[in-house]
Amino acid sequence: MKSHPGVTVVIPHSNGKDLLRRCLLALGKTQYPVIEVLVVDNGSTDRSVSMVRSEFPGVRIVRSRKNLGFAAGCNLGIRASGTPFIALLNNDAEVTPGWLNPLIQCALENKQAAALQPKILSLKEPGRFDYCGAAGGEIDIFGYPFARGRLFETLEKDTGQYDKTGRVFWASGAACLLRRSALERVGLLDERFFAHMEEIDLNWRLHWAGYSVWTVPKAVVFHQTGGTLGQGSIRKMALNHRNNILMLLKNVPGITLSWILPLRILLEMITAAGSLFTGRFNRTAAVLWGMSGVPGKLPAALSERRRIKNSACVPENEIMRQMFRGSAALAYYVRGIRTAECLMGIRRT
Repeated sequence: MKSHPGVTVVIPHSNGKDLLRRCLLALGKTQYPVIEVLVVDNGSTDRSVSMVRSEFPGVRIVRSRKNLGFAAGCNLGIRASGTPFIALLNNDAEVTPGWLNPLIQCALENKQAAALQPKILSLKEPGRFDYCGAAGGEIDIFGYPFARGRLFETLEKDTGQYDKTGRVFWASGAACLLRRSALERVGLLDERFFAHMEEIDLNWRLHWAGYSVWTVPKAVVFHQTGGTLGQGSIRKMALNHRNNILMLLKNVPGITLSWILPLRILLEMITAAGSLFTGRFNRTAAVLWGMSGVPGKLPAALSERRRIKNSACVPENEIMRQMFRGSAALAYYVRGIRTAECLMGIRRT
C-alpha cells in the first residue's frame, strides 16, 4: 500500500478500566504508521482517565462529565479528530496487529466505500463469530438486522464461509472504519438513539447518499459482547426495540413504510406476548418499555425522514435491492434456518 492516510481510532468509554487497558494494549501493536488513539470518557467514576494518563501517555482523552451515550460519545470523538478516516472501536474490543491495513486498502480502492467492517470474532470463543457484527451486517425488509455469521441468537463458527470482501448493508459500531468526507455529507450518529442501532441508521443514510458499505474479512478484531452493558440487560433490549422502530421511520422508502410499519408493530406485540407466556418476562418488559419510548421521538424522526428523502441520491428500489426481501424472523423461528449463508445463499470463496 503506497498511501497511508491518517486514521483516528475513537474509543467511547464509560467505566471498565480493565477492559480499556486490554483494548489499548492490543491497539498499541497496530502495524499502521499514521494512527492517533482518542478515548472519549463518558463520565467514568473508576479512575479510567488516570489509568490512561499514566499507562498510555500517547493516547488523547476527551472528557464528558456525564454519560452521553455511545452515539454522542462517538460524535464527540469524531469532531475532535482531524484525519480523513475514523475508526470506531468499542472499549471491550481487542484488535490484531494487521487489522487496519486491509480496511484502508479497501477504502482506497473503492472511493464510494464510506463504512468498512473487519471480521469480528468472539473474544471468549475465538473460533466463533461475535454477536456484534460478525462478518458484516445485513437487514431484512421488516428492519430485523442480522449478520454474516450471526442470525438472531445463533453464532456460527468461523470456517472461512464469509471470507470474501464485498458489500454489505451495515458495518458494526463495535469496530469499523468511516470516511470523514461521507460523514460530513450525511451527518454523524443520531444522538437521540443514545445507544444501539445508531450505526445501522448511519449506514442506511450512507446508502441513501450513494455510498457503499463493505466487509473486509482479512481484517480481524475480537470483541467481548456485553462487556460494557450486559447482553441480557432490559435497558439494552428496550433501546434496541425502540431505536429499530425509529430507524424504520427515518429510512424505509416511500409507500413501503405504510405496510411495513404496522406489520412490524404487530410482530413486536407477538414477541412481547410470546415472551410473557414462555416466562421470559425481561423480554416482555423490554419490548413494552422500548415501544413506549417511540412517541416522544416521533417528531424528530419524521423531520429527519423528510431531510433524508430530500437529499437522497439513489432511487428507492436500489435501497430495497440491498435488503433481504423476505423475513429473517420467519426463516429462523418457523423454517429453522440458522445461518446467514443458508438464508441469503452466500457463496464461499
